[in-house]
This record gives sequence, structure tokens and C-alpha cells, in this order.
Amino acid sequence: MGKTTLMIMAAGLGTRFGGGIKQLAPVGPCGEILMDYSIYDAMEAGFDEVVFIIRHDLEQDFKEVIGNRIEKIIPVKYAFQELDALPEGFTVPDGRSKPWGTGQALLAARGLVDNPFVVINADDYYGKEAYGKLHEYLTSGRETPPGIYDICMAGFILKNTLSENGGVTRGICEVNGGGILQKVTETYDIQFANGVLSAREEDGTENILNATQHVSMNMWGLRPEFLDGLEGGFTRFLSGLKPGDVKSEYLLPRIIDNLIQEGRARVKVLETKDRWFGVTYREDRQSVTDAIRELTERGIYKEKLF
Repeated sequence: MGKTTLMIMAAGLGTRFGGGIKQLAPVGPCGEILMDYSIYDAMEAGFDEVVFIIRHDLEQDFKEVIGNRIEKIIPVKYAFQELDALPEGFTVPDGRSKPWGTGQALLAARGLVDNPFVVINADDYYGKEAYGKLHEYLTSGRETPPGIYDICMAGFILKNTLSENGGVTRGICEVNGGGILQKVTETYDIQFANGVLSAREEDGTENILNATQHVSMNMWGLRPEFLDGLEGGFTRFLSGLKPGDVKSEYLLPRIIDNLIQEGRARVKVLETKDRWFGVTYREDRQSVTDAIRELTERGIYKEKLF
């Protein structure tokens, strides 16, 4: 069985968290952060190494809080996502302060891995089931037609991914009877109001959602050749920006959705019934701490993870 990598995107600024480095907030009984649980679950599922995607200005804090500890347990590599890491001919527009999204984050890791990998967000808890299913899929030796990206995705149930403290953004999935992803639509401000699960589309249209449908939580199983295709896509994305646009992002769900629509990707949705939780808002930290404590009391995790 070949090597597999867990790739953790941790370069986000944490603006909704109130400006702090939300990925580094302790939530476990012995000061563990959410990434500790992701790494623990991935190692248990059989992953062999970790790649952290961070910003250079986070490096010292990041290594002190988690990197230096984890590299004693599993091999660790670093990739750096920077605002000015742009293809030749492009410059950062005036007024832009944030990096360019999850697609650029993965592009920063190009050349670091030559084996299948799972990519996740640093500030999300995904549960054990998904790591096992994605690892099994990536190491099963399946063959894909030439020119088709073979991708898998953890398919969470929407009602298991909400925050009690405000609206959330999710990739709403259309999945066929064979478990193959047909379309993923980035959907905003999803929350229960008066017993109804409402949301907002990108154009501002309000919508009612089914609480049991699948969503993407940015947990994708990918292969190294996927990284090779990101650079051309990033150039096309930048070329299509309107003057003065300082907010648009090169996002993984949209990239993969475009590949599906072009017939260049086949995405297997691997359902997980585990409950997601994460630190989107400052108020989420207490509910995440409570959830971790409950999982520890049930024996899902040891009191001290590592």
C-alpha cells in the first residue's frame, strides 16, 4: 500500500473569529487544538505524513503550538500560501489583504507530495468515519480513464454541520444514485429560523434547504496530478477578475465543480454520519470544547491525545 498524506489548510486569517488565530485555540482537556484531533484520526486511519499550509507570518506561533510537537509523532512538511504568490504577469490589486482561497492554498503545496492526499480545513472537526473511508478509497488501486481526475469527497449531512451562533457557508451537493457528485454549489448564510432551514445563493436569492442533503466541508481525497492542473486554472481565474475586485477567491469546490461540468473529473461521495463542528465564530469555541469533552468521556479519545 502506497503512502498517503493529510494536507491541512491553515493560512486563513480568522476574521470572523475576531482577528485571533482561531486555528490555534485550545479546545481539548489537555490543551489540544482541533488539528490535533484531525491528525490523530488520520493517523489511526493509516495516513503517513502531514503537510501544513500556513502563512510565513504564522510560522513561529504555529510551530510552537503544534508543529514542533507533531513532527515528533509523524513526518511533517510546510507549504506557504502568500498573497503575492501569483503567476507571472499578475500583481496584487490595491486593497487586497487576504490570500486567494483554497485553490491557491493547494497550489502552494505543489511538488511536496507525490502520493494520494486528503485536504482539510484547520479549524474543522470531521470525525473518524470520513478519514477511514477516504483513506480506503485512495489506496484501493482503482484505475481511472486517462484525462479524468479521480476524486473522492466526505459527504456530510447538512443538519450535522450547522453552527448555533450564526449562518454558515456550505457546498451543497447534488449526488446521483451511484454516489457520484453531479454538482456542488457554494451556499451562504445557512441557518435555522422559525423551524425552517434557510440560505442565500451567491446572487442574493433566498432559498429553503433540505436538512438531510449532502454537503462538502472541504474534505477532499485527491491525487498529485490534481495539483498540476491548478496553476492554469489560477491564471484563468485571475484573468477573469473585474477591476477593483479585492475579495474573489479561487475556491476548491468551484474548481472541482467546473471539472465535473467539463467531464474532466469523477467525484465519489463517501457519506459520513459523524457530526462536524468547528470554530467559525468566537462563541463556537465553548460548544466545540464541550463536544470534545463529551467524546473524551465516551472513550472516543484519550484524555491526552499524544
